Amino acid sequence: MVWIPGGTFLMGSDNHYPEEAPAHRVTVAGFWMDRHTVTNQEFALFVKKTGYVTVAERDLNAADYPGAKAEMLAPASTVFQQPQRPVALDNPYEWWIYVRGADWLHPRGPGSSVKRQPRHPVVHVAWEDIETYAEWVGKDLPTEAEWEFAARGGLDGATYEWGQDLTPDGRWMANTWQGQFPMKNTGEDGHRGTAPVGCYPPNGYGLVDMTGNVWEWTTDWYQAHTQNAHSCCASENPRGGLRAASIDPSMPDIPIPRRVMKGGSHLCSPNYCRRYRPAARMPQPVDTSTSHLGFRCISRG
Repeated sequence: MVWIPGGTFLMGSDNHYPEEAPAHRVTVAGFWMDRHTVTNQEFALFVKKTGYVTVAERDLNAADYPGAKAEMLAPASTVFQQPQRPVALDNPYEWWIYVRGADWLHPRGPGSSVKRQPRHPVVHVAWEDIETYAEWVGKDLPTEAEWEFAARGGLDGATYEWGQDLTPDGRWMANTWQGQFPMKNTGEDGHRGTAPVGCYPPNGYGLVDMTGNVWEWTTDWYQAHTQNAHSCCASENPRGGLRAASIDPSMPDIPIPRRVMKGGSHLCSPNYCRRYRPAARMPQPVDTSTSHLGFRCISRG
């Protein structure tokens, strides 16, 4: 783990996506953070020692998903599938597919495997999965403020974790999408899909892959910055109403709350999702795992 000294920083951004505003000053205490996201190898040890079965490997309870088709309640997870024809960018269902049998061991579904990817970040992990892992390993999970402070690497207010230029001196600094998403990824940075942890330069605190590769879970319920109580440990004991207010208003019959995920992934690109920045944030339902979402742990002790 790497020591993050804590301090006051400018969280969020007024210059990008609206959910990142307003930029505001936040103070966090010092903490230790995993240098890289939890890998397939590390998660496999946890499963071997505990016998844990992830959410994606279980049947879903029909009572939690009124009106859902029976086949949607089988063990499954969400997988990116590159379209073979031009598609509209306003419909993510053109490239996200719910795949039966997709899970952390089989990231693209039956027939795929992570056996040759021990150092890749583990994916297809829902909130319950990462909470259980963190408890087993004796660590904590980061708040959004802790995560963003660490991702900035001491560069307060910079656009990227390494400065102001996306590719300084023509160098790719994170695993992102090169080309026109979702049709063409040139792989100019040497990777398509996830990359082994540590393939890109560390930030100012010595952390790797805080940007790109995979999104990362944080403990905060998804709310506007003005409504969240951003502090060292605010989300461990969230203020009343935060959990309820994090429900997706477009799905009132399915009250699944959402946590904040940070950092962008290998699917982020200039033409679609410019979220390869510390300030970027997105909501993620706690019951949902995907092929581009992982996590890392911290320790406040």
